[in-house]
Amino acid sequence: MTDSPRNVVLLSADALRADHLSSYGYHRETSPVLDDLAEEAIRFENAYSASSHTREAVPALLTGEYPDVAVDDGYRLATETVASTLSEEGFATAGFHSNPFVSRAYGFDEGFDHFDDDLHLGQHKLVALAQRAWDKLRNRHYARAEEINERSLSWLDSVDDDEPFFLWNHYMDTHGPYEPPGEYATLYADESVSGREAQSLYQRAIKDPESITDDERELLIDLYDAEIRYNDAKIGEFLEALRERDLLEESLLIVTADHGDAFGEHGYYEHPRYLHDEITKVPLYVRPPGGRGEEVATTASTLDVAATIEAIVGVDEAGDGVSLFEEFPDDRTVFCQARGEDEHSHLRRYASRIAGGKCFCERDRESGTIEFGGCAGSALREELEEHVDERVRVENGESVEDDGEVDEEIERRLDALGYK
Repeated sequence: MTDSPRNVVLLSADALRADHLSSYGYHRETSPVLDDLAEEAIRFENAYSASSHTREAVPALLTGEYPDVAVDDGYRLATETVASTLSEEGFATAGFHSNPFVSRAYGFDEGFDHFDDDLHLGQHKLVALAQRAWDKLRNRHYARAEEINERSLSWLDSVDDDEPFFLWNHYMDTHGPYEPPGEYATLYADESVSGREAQSLYQRAIKDPESITDDERELLIDLYDAEIRYNDAKIGEFLEALRERDLLEESLLIVTADHGDAFGEHGYYEHPRYLHDEITKVPLYVRPPGGRGEEVATTASTLDVAATIEAIVGVDEAGDGVSLFEEFPDDRTVFCQARGEDEHSHLRRYASRIAGGKCFCERDRESGTIEFGGCAGSALREELEEHVDERVRVENGESVEDDGEVDEEIERRLDALGYK
C-alpha cells in the first residue's frame, strides 16, 4: 500500500456466493459494479467464510476469531469486535443492517457508537407494534440496500471532518426469500413472482427440497441472481457517494459476504450447517487508497478481515486471521466450522482447504467419534486432525448457557427469513 487509509469501510452481503458473480466467472453479468471494483482492488479467488451461516460467520468476520470463541452457546457475542478495537483507537464507529441474529439482542452493538439493526428495540412499544403491523402488511422482512445506504450515509455526514471512522454495512437482499424489487423482478425470470409466492417457494425448498422441480430450481436461481444485480447496483451507488464526499481515497474498502447459498447441489437449499463450497466460498475484494489491481489465488479466510483492519491501524490483536496484505504461502490452509442444528446439536463439522484441495470431518461431542470424508490427500487430513484437536481444547473451556430470551419481533423476522 502506498497510502495509509484514514477510514475503514466494510461492506458485507448476506448469503452471497462467489461463483454467482461475473468477476468470479459466472455466465451472467450479475455484478458489473464489483467487476469494476475488481480492476482496482485485490480480489481473492479462493476466499472462505469461517462458517456457513450468519450466527457463526458474522461473529468470525467482525472479531477475527473462530466461532467457537467469538460467540457463546447462545450465539451471543463473547469477544471484542473490530468495532471495539477501533473505537478505543479514536474512530467513530457505526453499523447498519437488519439481520436479527447479529442484532443488539445478541450483543453485537458493543463497540459501535451508532448501531442500526432495523428492529426498533428499545423504542416506544406503540412504535414497535406499528412497525410490526406495517412490515407484516407489506411482507417486509429486512431493510433493502437502498435503506441501508441512506441510513449509513446520513451517519457519515454527521461525523466530524477530522474524525476517522469505521463503517460496517451488511446487506440482506441476497438472502432468501428472493424478492428482487421493481425492474429486477423480471431481469432473468420470465414473469414477476409475488412476494408471498417467493416466500412460499423458498420455505418449501428449505423444508422439502426433494419437492422442488427443475423449473422451480431455475426460478429460485433467476430470482437470486436478480437480487445480486440489485444489490450490486446499490453498492455502486454507495461507492459513488463515497467518491462524491472524497472519502473513498481516504479509506480501506473491504467487500465480502458472510456465507453463500445452496441450490440443491448437495440435496439442500439455503445455508444449513454444512461446509460445502456453495455455502462457504465467498467473494473478497480489498481496495486500499489509490487502488491495487491484483488477483490472489492462495486461500484466504474471512477471519483475515479483522486482522487486516487491525494491522492498518497498528493494533496487534491475538486473533486467528492474518492481514490480507501479507504474502501468503502458496500452500496456505484455512479452516471452517459449524455447529449442528436442533437434533444434531451434538455434532461439530469442520473443513480444511488449500488451493485445489479440501477435507471434511464431523465430530460427535457425545461419543467423541470423528469421521473424515472427501479428503484430498493425507497431509490435508493430518492438518485438519490437528486443527480439530486444537478446537476441542478450546471447547473444553468455560461456556455460557443461552437464557432463551429473544424479542418477539426478532422471532417474526427469523421465521420469515427461513431461520425457524
